[in-house]
Amino acid sequence: MRKVLLLAAAAAMALGSAQALAQSKKQLVIVVKGLDNPFFEAINQGCQKWNSENADSEYECFYTGPASTSDEAGEAQIVQDMLGKPSTAAIAISPSNAKLIAQTIKTANPTVPVMTLDADLAAEDSALRKTYLGTDNYLMGVRIGEYIKEKKPDGGTVCTIQGNPGADNILRRAQGTRDALSGQKGIAALAGEGGWTEVAGCPVFTNDDGAKGVQAMTDILAANPDLDAFAIEGGWPLFGAPQPYRDLFKPMADKIASGEFVISAADTIGDEVAIAREGLVTALVGQRPFEMGYKAPSVMIDLIEGKPVEDPVFTGLDECTKDTVDTCIQK
Repeated sequence: MRKVLLLAAAAAMALGSAQALAQSKKQLVIVVKGLDNPFFEAINQGCQKWNSENADSEYECFYTGPASTSDEAGEAQIVQDMLGKPSTAAIAISPSNAKLIAQTIKTANPTVPVMTLDADLAAEDSALRKTYLGTDNYLMGVRIGEYIKEKKPDGGTVCTIQGNPGADNILRRAQGTRDALSGQKGIAALAGEGGWTEVAGCPVFTNDDGAKGVQAMTDILAANPDLDAFAIEGGWPLFGAPQPYRDLFKPMADKIASGEFVISAADTIGDEVAIAREGLVTALVGQRPFEMGYKAPSVMIDLIEGKPVEDPVFTGLDECTKDTVDTCIQK
């Protein structure tokens, strides 16, 4: 009995020591737009892998964000709270509303390193963060546009599906798509440039809601039965509402296969690759969110230690079509 009690006491002491160590660790905070999005869960998985590989570090990767991706104010409040905590050693933010997050950083006037992840601040606010880690969003938008242009070299009508109107990363993608289609730089809306015209009611802003995106696409098709292409600047309709998306585009599968109708979309998460295999999207231009979450803690530590860090730090793209779905994702 005495031996059992001694073992129990030792186990309790070990657990207590582990808990104390965890509580004493400095936090490398990642704040995402919302916890309801599988894209950000992939970032979390990368963060947790870093923790598992660096259990003896004085730092831990801490992942957080508002419950809903549409809660801009909630994200800003979390950023403010995290910057006020003595345990925060550095912070990486994916801004849902770039201007709101910039103002939050200004107000907090942090003494710890701040970087952006996945989505950046607007160019005029870039001095508020040390670096950006994530996708080259402009290039991503260019590739989305190039897949459309490849199928429709003479132009046509197009609608872009976007997320939050204040999300800088999505705005950069949309600009890249317009530039690729038009062959010109900086056009705010396509009106015949390069043969391409954006139809009335577009761009559509879904606030990262997949079901809202599918409904908007349904409405746009009803109003424009001769539409030539959708450029989906984030994968929300495909990974957020995969069955409604399938239901909408199965009747158009032959047109998609022939290139008569084109859907070029961002991301390769959730059901997206399966949808590509089914031939219900022309091309996917995917990001690498796991890599973002895995790399972010090391970049933050470099910033803390005053080491040189490139700005930006780009992660790559994975591009998938029906013919390449088995090999297109980086392992």
